Amino acid sequence: MMEGRWLLPSIVDEIADHLDLKRDTVHKWIGERQVRGRKVGRLWKFNRKELDEWVKSGGA
Repeated sequence: MMEGRWLLPSIVDEIADHLDLKRDTVHKWIGERQVRGRKVGRLWKFNRKELDEWVKSGGA
């Protein structure tokens, strides 16, 4: 996959697979807005690189 690709919360499976987590954990993070993302219209978008950096920094 491309390094700078944006991940959409509607593709929770992709985020969970990328981070090797359960879908429920990803839904919780999104609901609590713990994950860095940007809102575009009604959708939240997450950058793969920023998501990886957040995990590595201990945010997860």
